[in-house]
Amino acid sequence: MIALPSQKPVFRFAPSPNGALHLGHALSALLNKQRAEATGGRLLLRMEDIDPARCTPELEQAILDDLVWLGISWETPVRRQSDHLPDYRTALDSLIARRLVYPAFLSRGEVKARVAAHEAAGKIWPRDPDGTPRYPGDDRMRSAGEQRDRIAGGEKHAFRLDMQAAMSIAGADLCWQETGDSQKGAILADPSAWGDVVLWRADAPSSYHLSVTVDDALQGVTHIVRGLDLFPSTAVHRLLQRLLHLPEPVYHHHRLILGADGRKLSKSQGDTALASLRQQGMSSADIRRLVGV
Repeated sequence: MIALPSQKPVFRFAPSPNGALHLGHALSALLNKQRAEATGGRLLLRMEDIDPARCTPELEQAILDDLVWLGISWETPVRRQSDHLPDYRTALDSLIARRLVYPAFLSRGEVKARVAAHEAAGKIWPRDPDGTPRYPGDDRMRSAGEQRDRIAGGEKHAFRLDMQAAMSIAGADLCWQETGDSQKGAILADPSAWGDVVLWRADAPSSYHLSVTVDDALQGVTHIVRGLDLFPSTAVHRLLQRLLHLPEPVYHHHRLILGADGRKLSKSQGDTALASLRQQGMSSADIRRLVGV
C-alpha cells in the first residue's frame, strides 16, 4: 500500500479545486518549487477534490492554468483524491477493526444546539484549535451492538477517531520535525486538543485529516511545505501516521499572506485571485515579488 522511499526529496502542492488560487497559494506553490529545485527533488501536484459539491473540473483547469503561468511544472499524472477513495476506506477500516474509530450519529444541528444550551447556562464548551466545538462523547460510549443496529437501520453517521484510545497507543513521545517560519526542531504533538476528529463524513467521503495523511504516504512525500494555518493540524496527521504505521515526513509551515483586514486570504476574496491579478496586467514576476519569493 505504501510507496517505497525515494532517494530524492519529494514535495507536493495540494490545492482544492473549489475556488481560485490566491496569493497565499502562490507563495506555497513557489516555495515547494524552490525547495524541490534546491534539493534536486521532485514536485508532485495533487487535487484534493473529495467534496463533489464544491470541486469542479473548471476550477481544476483554472488552477492548472495559474500554475503554468507562475512557471511551475510538476510530475504527471496529477493525483486526484476522488479517484482514490478505496485507499482512504482501507485505512479507515483498519482503524475500525482496532476499535480506534466509532460511528457518530449526532448531526451538526444537534451538536450546535447542545453547545448553545451549555454555554447559555454559563458553562464553557471545549473547542479545538480552529475554534470549533469539540464533538460530545455520547456516541463513543455506545455499545458495539447498538452501533451496529443503528447503522443497519440506515441511520446517517460519520466516523470519528476515539482520541483517548488513539493517544493511549501513540504514546507521549509523539512529535514532528519542523523547519518552518515560526518554530524549528522537534515539536511535541498534542492531537488531543482536537478532540474526536471526524475521519469519514456522512455527506462526503473521507475527511481532510485522513485523506491527506494517506496520500502523502502513498505518494512517498518526504517534505511537506504548507501554510502556518495548518500547523496545529500536524498533530493529528502525526497521530494517524503512527496509528497506520506510515512514514514521517519533515514539515515546513511557512508564513501566511494576510489581507488588508489582517486575516489570512480566502478563496472568496476575488481581488487576490491570481487570475484577477493577471487580468489587471501583472506578470508572474510581479506575483513573486508580492509574495517575497
